Amino acid sequence: MSDPFVLGWEEWAAFPGLGLPAIKAKVDTGARTSALHAVSIEPFGPDDNLQVRFVMHPVPEDPEVEVTCAAPVVDRREVTSSNGETELRWVIEARVRIGEREWPIEVTLTNRETMQYRMLLGRAAILDDMVVSPTTSCAQNALSFELYKDFPRRKPVKRPLRIAILTREPKNYSSQRLKEVAEARGHVAEMINTARCTIAINALSPAVYYDGRKLPRYDAIIPRIGASMTNYGMAVLRQFEMTGAYILNNAEAIGASRDKLYAHQILARAGIGMPTTAFAHSPKDTKNLVSHVGGAPLVVKLLESTQGKGVVLAETTKAAESVIDAFRGLDANFIVQEFVKEAAGEDIRTLVVGGRVIASMKRKAQPGEFRSNLHRGGEATRVRITKEERRTAIRAAKSMGLAVCGVDLLRSETGPKVLEVNSSPGLEGIEKSSGKDIAGILLDHIESHVRAVSVPRRRTRAKSSASAASGAGGGTPDQGV
Repeated sequence: MSDPFVLGWEEWAAFPGLGLPAIKAKVDTGARTSALHAVSIEPFGPDDNLQVRFVMHPVPEDPEVEVTCAAPVVDRREVTSSNGETELRWVIEARVRIGEREWPIEVTLTNRETMQYRMLLGRAAILDDMVVSPTTSCAQNALSFELYKDFPRRKPVKRPLRIAILTREPKNYSSQRLKEVAEARGHVAEMINTARCTIAINALSPAVYYDGRKLPRYDAIIPRIGASMTNYGMAVLRQFEMTGAYILNNAEAIGASRDKLYAHQILARAGIGMPTTAFAHSPKDTKNLVSHVGGAPLVVKLLESTQGKGVVLAETTKAAESVIDAFRGLDANFIVQEFVKEAAGEDIRTLVVGGRVIASMKRKAQPGEFRSNLHRGGEATRVRITKEERRTAIRAAKSMGLAVCGVDLLRSETGPKVLEVNSSPGLEGIEKSSGKDIAGILLDHIESHVRAVSVPRRRTRAKSSASAASGAGGGTPDQGV
């Protein structure tokens, strides 16, 4: 019996037919389907020979390296991620090469921009004579991103963009600033009320309608979805993503950040410091909830709370039990959290954009108030954060999968603790306190991520048919605009 082909928990892979000489892949036997990072996904061709073209950024640290790939479509199916989010994805078949082995696998296409790995190798792609060693990294021959050094670098495309700001409050400061800055740069920015959108789900031509009128294809979507519209807003966002628009923060990441309990579980899994948090459904566990967070004083927080609403400080054990019982009587979902007394009614809001902290402010509560939210009358001042606080904010944003977010930190005796990760942070307070053009920085990020997919040169019918039959169709770097 021959020795098995060993795969590590991560491996270097190549897709010769797609023009991808090196991809770092996470080997995940918990996932059935393999996935490949793809943006600007565009189906083309007749139904009986449907192909899909997409842009791939194979080097996570260098988004200017782009490869435009194309392959025949195998299917389009719903795929459920590890956190329960379902997405309709294009499925292609491609030959993968790992070490000395090469074999065909089915791969789904999805935006993995915020993920550490541009590829996920699922168990359906692992053959019977292969074994996975969970303690081994790169059991097969190692490749390198140096293989892309001769590939052309694509600078951000400088062209007018059509941008939709998804909001129910078009006149608030943040929405107006984003529109103002976008239009000053020559872009078209439109306010779209989330509640007035209708989605038409179609495998080949997904569309979003607005008051009965079909919306055009947008280059980018800036989601500023209110908490009351989170679930419907996420569905609308996923629909826009299916049309090929760049989504500033995707639906999956927004949903995770809005679910306060799940968000804390994500932060805990990533080893990020936060106030001790407890959650229980049974009324018999009231005393346990109080003891789990170290007793009174403690904070009771509704899971749907925003802007400091639905957040109560209970200074004594009896008060805590009364508040918990009252919330249960209303059939409300809530968490109980340690009160960080040394924070003294202050927190720090850091704004993370594209993996960098671009601005910070200290928010101080009014006298007699423990909530420092600006909507509750808190005052904002500029603050210099420590390296540890900067690292914590960046790690929190990355763990939630958010390209843009506000990370709220408390300064405790044991180091920074993440209070909340806000996927739709307001711009007014941090622009005024920091003196920075935050809206402009957000537009810089959007401009650097929106790409135009080139239209291939016209070929003869014979050559086009031969290309389609081979499945090669575009495994070369995109040269056009």
